Amino acid sequence: MTTRAQFTEDIPLQHRYELALLFDVSNGNPNGDPDADNQPRVDPETGHGLVTDVCIKRKLRNFIALTRQNAGYEIYVKERGILGNQQKRAYDALQLDPDGKNIDRAREWMCKNFFDVRSFGAVMTTGKAEQEEDTENGRKGKSKGAKLWNCGQVRGPVQFAFARSIDPIFSLAHTITRVALTNAGDVKAAAQTTDEGEEKAGSGQMGRKHGVLYGLYRMHGFISPFLARDTRFTEKDLGILLEAMAHAFDFDRSASRGEMEVRGLWLFEHNTELGNAPAHAVLDSIKVSDARPEGWTPRAFAEYSDLLTLPADGAEILPGVRAWRYV
Repeated sequence: MTTRAQFTEDIPLQHRYELALLFDVSNGNPNGDPDADNQPRVDPETGHGLVTDVCIKRKLRNFIALTRQNAGYEIYVKERGILGNQQKRAYDALQLDPDGKNIDRAREWMCKNFFDVRSFGAVMTTGKAEQEEDTENGRKGKSKGAKLWNCGQVRGPVQFAFARSIDPIFSLAHTITRVALTNAGDVKAAAQTTDEGEEKAGSGQMGRKHGVLYGLYRMHGFISPFLARDTRFTEKDLGILLEAMAHAFDFDRSASRGEMEVRGLWLFEHNTELGNAPAHAVLDSIKVSDARPEGWTPRAFAEYSDLLTLPADGAEILPGVRAWRYV
């Protein structure tokens, strides 16, 4: 196509796509590792920062849940959600028995109603196991092995790789003081009582807050029209996905994450469903120079302006492949 598609119609995808996302963080933690005191994730061999695919998808899910209230755009993987309860809704809506004979119908209902299921896929074979009941003693016995509310597996047409920083990052730990305690006995110092009878803690507590002074990250994504046909992921869904990616951090602000901004978003469109070039060749159209000034310590995106070679909006970067820039 020589003109940018609008992606507003509920029609099947006719092309293969790749995605590239550039985002940065200033004085924040883009994705903490809970096994490492919540420090920013890092490649231990190179020092490059990492952001997991599930971290990015969490932000997209939150954006969709916040901005799309109409039918068909519910979110399956919610924070503190119970997945089995969501799967049970499919059986209740279709009035099906959880006997393992209606998995395909339940799977189709989940794809139709949950945006993240038809986009990213889901493993919905898990669930509460049906148990035999001991009628004499009124107790439940061993599991029969069948899973209640089995909705099958969905392989999503939209797949993301880990985001990786362009340059090695430096993680800094800031020591902070907590002046208000939950309980007076949370510290060793004895609690004090004022003349007015108000109880006060004997001292505060020390804490630690990890962050990156600055980092520019790059993430790649891939969209299969064949898998999209299976899950009913449409052009309209793709348009909503692009909108969510463009505003991924606008409604995800947090003191711990500092300032995170999308600096570039490209959709690479092939002329055919199979594609006209390997994905790596397409994504290599976004080039970063290896040249660095001596002692270079970037603290802003503008400092990368002379190092980045970016495809223009609508440019045919390879035969049969066009780049569309959304941010």
